[in-house]
Amino acid sequence: MLKKTLAALAIGSALLSANVMAADYTVDKEGQHAFVDFKISHLGYSYITGTFKDIDGKFSFDAAKPEDSKIEFNVNTASVFTNNAERDKHISSKDFLKVADFPKATFVSTGVKTTGKNADGKVTADVAGNLTIAGVTKPVVVKATFLGEGKDPWGGYRAGFEGTTSIKRSDFGKMMDLGPQSDAVDLYVTFEGVKAK
Repeated sequence: MLKKTLAALAIGSALLSANVMAADYTVDKEGQHAFVDFKISHLGYSYITGTFKDIDGKFSFDAAKPEDSKIEFNVNTASVFTNNAERDKHISSKDFLKVADFPKATFVSTGVKTTGKNADGKVTADVAGNLTIAGVTKPVVVKATFLGEGKDPWGGYRAGFEGTTSIKRSDFGKMMDLGPQSDAVDLYVTFEGVKAK
């Protein structure tokens, strides 16, 4: 009898563990609930802001164990948009993103460390990962916030995040020199993922 009870407890524990495992999500590209925006100084006189229109990705997440989260994000660099067609063409050229040779920029997480909560009570975390731009890979840390999760009106289940980081253009291969004031690039990312069924 004791053996049967122990066996039942073990099975129940295994099922419970399975139920709290991280769920897999696909970044909502179809509904365009995903954005990668950037900001860079123009010669120290003003700022240029822009975005990438074509992005996709996937992640696994469990709110009870955010440290186990993983994410992969892809950016089609030819989709850069700064509200000026000639500038977008120049950014895509060999002077900057070298889109013809490196059509994708990627981010792959290597670790997640929770850092507390923000003023709104949202969980925050440092997401470490490898960022690849123009064929060069560098480690970066994204300051991330878990915005929320729940059912959507279409029968799905979603989870959403935002994050910021700053990188140096000079870390990602030789690019056109616009002066030291234009080396830093601020990145802002926000996205929703739809849970796999």
